[in-house]
Amino acid sequence: MDWLETIIIAIVEGLTEFLPVSSTGHMIIAQNLLGLTPDALNESDKAFVHAFTFIIQFGAILSVVCLYWKRFFQFDTTPAPAGSNMFQKLKHTFNFYWLLIVGVLPAVIIGLLAKKSGLLDWLLDSVEVVAIMLVIGGIFMLYCDKLFNKGSEETVLNEKKAFNIGLYQCISVIPGVSRSMATIVGGMTQGLTRKRSAEFSFFLAVPTMAGATLLDLLDLLKEDASWATTHNITMLLLGCVVAFVVALLAMKWFVSFLSKYGFKAFGIYRIIVGGIIIIMLLTGHSLVMVD
Repeated sequence: MDWLETIIIAIVEGLTEFLPVSSTGHMIIAQNLLGLTPDALNESDKAFVHAFTFIIQFGAILSVVCLYWKRFFQFDTTPAPAGSNMFQKLKHTFNFYWLLIVGVLPAVIIGLLAKKSGLLDWLLDSVEVVAIMLVIGGIFMLYCDKLFNKGSEETVLNEKKAFNIGLYQCISVIPGVSRSMATIVGGMTQGLTRKRSAEFSFFLAVPTMAGATLLDLLDLLKEDASWATTHNITMLLLGCVVAFVVALLAMKWFVSFLSKYGFKAFGIYRIIVGGIIIIMLLTGHSLVMVD
């Protein structure tokens, strides 16, 4: 990957990480347009591009900590209920983090199974899967605002609700689904407002993507460290920085837009993009625009 390819893919990641349009799916599309397809890369470069896809997502996710730092580093200083044991007192104080742990558990289990079986690598190579899921998800998003009520600010987010939202997040192992869409819809099914669902989706992304990034780095170092050239490490750092800055700007806009207008515009966008790709593939046209 060169500088321009890195910046383009990182901008795509930053713009789409928090939008319900699938950042992974858009990066796969961008890689295909840039000619970074699996059959055009050697094994070392292929491994690096796969890892790059996940690692720069963590760069974007760090923007959550920056934008919501007061809420991300929060502790409940009120007294625990009378009669609470030590564990209950700790859970009361660190309730925000406890809910994140509960919410991320399903993704940890499903993600590890998908990665170990090789399913995840296969899905990341399939632009066809991305296109189909963009369309299916788009059709769903045209109606999901009507399927779920607007939720209530009074709804209490507890362990059961956090775990259920985590189950929805597991669907996003399929590129094109969108982790953001899955978790926001999951929050809405639990009675949260669109805004609260979006914000919990952002928070839940931090441990989820931190874990995915760590696993990919360990796999890269364990299997073949030949990718760790000065150039590739520089590209990783550049990609993370660009994704961080772009995501920071996109996230603030998204919360406001989603609260006012809902999912419909994103659904239409997904159907158009997915439909164009499906038509191109069915008519024998390649997505590769750069040789």
